[in-house]
Amino acid sequence: MSPKVIKYIPRNLKDLLIEMKNTSELMVDLAYSAMVYDDEDIAEEVLNLEEKLETLDYHMKIAAMLSARRVEEAEEMSGVLQVASASGNISSAAGDIAKIVLLEMGIPMELKLALREAEETIARATVSEDSPIAGRTLEDIELDTETGMWIIAIRRQDEWIYDPNHATRVREDDVLFARGHDEGVPIFMELAANRKYLPREVQHERFLIDLERAVDIIVEMKNMSELSVGLAYSALLFDNKDIALEVKALEGELDAMKNDLQHWVLETAKHVPDVNQLRGLLHLAHATESISDAAYMIADTVLRDIDLHPVITLAIRQSDEIITKLVVQSCSPIVGKTFGQLKLETETGMYIMAIKRGDKWVYRPNKRTVIQGGDILITRGSRTGEDALFEMCACPFENEKVS
Repeated sequence: MSPKVIKYIPRNLKDLLIEMKNTSELMVDLAYSAMVYDDEDIAEEVLNLEEKLETLDYHMKIAAMLSARRVEEAEEMSGVLQVASASGNISSAAGDIAKIVLLEMGIPMELKLALREAEETIARATVSEDSPIAGRTLEDIELDTETGMWIIAIRRQDEWIYDPNHATRVREDDVLFARGHDEGVPIFMELAANRKYLPREVQHERFLIDLERAVDIIVEMKNMSELSVGLAYSALLFDNKDIALEVKALEGELDAMKNDLQHWVLETAKHVPDVNQLRGLLHLAHATESISDAAYMIADTVLRDIDLHPVITLAIRQSDEIITKLVVQSCSPIVGKTFGQLKLETETGMYIMAIKRGDKWVYRPNKRTVIQGGDILITRGSRTGEDALFEMCACPFENEKVS
């Protein structure tokens, strides 16, 4: 089979970077979805997208070389290329996760069920004939603010829609793939199917010793790797070394967790008749750790004081998933309340990655974390969700009396 020939087509650097970021993040979501639902079609699509990203990477390199005419411009382009290369590495890791399905590697059912309840989960739903969202556009539905779930892709018979926007109309029998907080899954499923959501109970035979430990490690690795990517782009956007250093620390933690899982697999292999049942766990751990490495690669541009080209900031702000920073005023109605009470993720669709409180950072705040005046929230999500978050946190407006 002859190698694929790529013909150069002039493209805008910013548009290329946006598409690479969007595609690599979509691939990770679809890859986990393919694994959780044992869907070979989705896994194949991930590999198709991997080829697309390789083409984008080629165009990015050519465009960067054509853009630099002086040493200063070349130095700025080095940062752009490093971020683009990291997107390529994330894409490769997603492809490795998809291959778990295609190569029929063993993944315990307990892990698949646990991944559906991770901090940010992937849900799949088929739109029924009598669904209240059938025939409506995503703008009309406002799914992210109604459920905390965000549509990342739609499968329509043999066609895929990877970049659904506000004008995209949902149709009967569409298969929707959504990402968001696990509390929003029942609401999302009920809207799509127009019937009460009942989690499926899967009967399976338990054969692994101390499996909870391995499952906990993998789920935590997934959560931490996704947090790493979000924080890495935040470090770029806000040129913040504190956040970049946290990405570096997370990368070290993930290395240690991968080693723990490898040790568990070696110990468990002695008690398992077929070691192929454990291959998927090792493969998944390696791919997840690779995503964390790519995040550190992004953050490294901040830590090494590489002069960042303005196109990077523009690309992050204009990509499908945006990152925003919000200062909580003392008059805000959310002050003094916990995240559990507010349900910010479900109400706005925005995921709170970190809080800066004075000189300290709180990463991955939990339901018991109380919001204080002066807190700086670092969040990621959709543009509609960003508006909803600002509205939810805004100080009450009092009409002045006219004398």
